[in-house]
Amino acid sequence: MKKKPSMSIIRGLLFTYDIENTDDLKRESLICSKDINNEKDLNELLDELTKPEFLSYTKSEQEWFIDSIEHYLSINDSFDAVFKTMTTYFPKPVSDQQRFMQTLLKKLKQYANIDQPKNQL
Repeated sequence: MKKKPSMSIIRGLLFTYDIENTDDLKRESLICSKDINNEKDLNELLDELTKPEFLSYTKSEQEWFIDSIEHYLSINDSFDAVFKTMTTYFPKPVSDQQRFMQTLLKKLKQYANIDQPKNQL
């Protein structure tokens, strides 16, 4: 059974970047060193921090993330419910929230195609 799209699960996936996340100076420093509005920097940050988090979820949970982002992009949502409710370590605000989500979606789809251990299926 397919789960309904959820903005809160998208926010949960991005909790890695939230100041409320447990202190980790190495992670905080990495986030602060990247220009989140630069495609290359964003991709590097997602590969380093979001990929391991995403791959820790089951296949059905991964599909829920992807389906949720696709749904909100398809209805042209601003993603304010994600970005306006969290304080991040990003040195600058996300200038184009939809572009950020499109990049995130592309990366999640790539990660989902990586072979996972059998117990994750």
